[in-house]
Amino acid sequence: MSTRNPILAGLYGRAAEILPEIAEGAAERERLRELPRSQIREIAAAGLFTFRIPGEYGGAGSSVQEVFRFIIDLATADSNVAQAVRSSFGRVEALLAGSEADREKWYPRFLAGDVFGNAGWEIGGPNGAVRSRITQHGDHFKVNGSKYYSTGALYADWIGSAAVDDDGEKVFFTLPRDREGLRLIDDFDGIGQRLTASGTTDLDDVTVYADEIGKHDGRTGRSPVTPFLQLYLAAVEVGIAGNALADAVAFTREHARPIAHSSAERSVDDPYVQHAVGEISARVYAAEAAVLRAATAIDRAWAADLRADLLTAASVEVAQAQFFAVESALKAAELLFDVGGGSAVARSHNLDRHWRNARTVANHNPRYWKAGVVGAYRLNGTEPPVNGLF
Repeated sequence: MSTRNPILAGLYGRAAEILPEIAEGAAERERLRELPRSQIREIAAAGLFTFRIPGEYGGAGSSVQEVFRFIIDLATADSNVAQAVRSSFGRVEALLAGSEADREKWYPRFLAGDVFGNAGWEIGGPNGAVRSRITQHGDHFKVNGSKYYSTGALYADWIGSAAVDDDGEKVFFTLPRDREGLRLIDDFDGIGQRLTASGTTDLDDVTVYADEIGKHDGRTGRSPVTPFLQLYLAAVEVGIAGNALADAVAFTREHARPIAHSSAERSVDDPYVQHAVGEISARVYAAEAAVLRAATAIDRAWAADLRADLLTAASVEVAQAQFFAVESALKAAELLFDVGGGSAVARSHNLDRHWRNARTVANHNPRYWKAGVVGAYRLNGTEPPVNGLF
């Protein structure tokens, strides 16, 4: 891809070298449940988390749309890897919207090839509630609690988390993964996206120092980080659909046989198989276009100093893109089986992983809520909720 930004061109060039290698072993890794530790390390070492870091800090200073072009390609190569590194991309975006002190502290870690994981969500209480506690002990703090859905934490150098302090306020902090009392457990048992290693993080009397607690810039209201992270999930769905398309083409060419009453001698010439592959391709095309268009809406908000109405518009566009990307990925994963007969369901081909992966990503944030919120906005001008889902 041509670009006048030499740093950005370099990132795209390194991605073009790395992604085919990641794609080549993705299906087998998932079948055998081999965690992609080396692949994630290679992505980090190549600087591929630094798209959005501004040029004055040593990054590419890319637009949101430019980084999402890469994220879609990464998810097409391996959707597990893409989702596992979502926290690293999200952290860069949060730093853009955060304090200068945090930018100066953490951007060099990304440029050095560090990986960031997330351990914020908990189960067993109301959705979104945090029951972990952080209490002050002299000049430092102690935190206790247990987290689930710790996406990417097993691969990370740094773990971001949250707890409630003595005043009942939510506190965000970042710890090195080897901090005493911090324990990462590989116990994620989802039907899909199994290699995201989104398991449990236990915090047992873990020390947190004052400079490990995130600083706030005083901004209130809707955050630009939320639509970015939600669009990221849509991009993962596009990647899953794209991977299903690649498998549909490969299976048709290499394995499929026409049914007995087909007019074709080869499956590649069967009109119904051609229709299935064509529909998958069209859905991938449209879903990718929707994600990239929504990315430009986030770019517009940044260009206007995060104007409130443009952030709201971006949240609506992202919700639309999410809805369509989920529908497209699930349908693509189903249509894949229409290109072959009974042999398509053999475990050795592992073609069911696409539906399992798409379904797992989709369950993070129900798509009917996305459509409902968009409908309320169009009909009544009701703005999307201001929370982590919009």
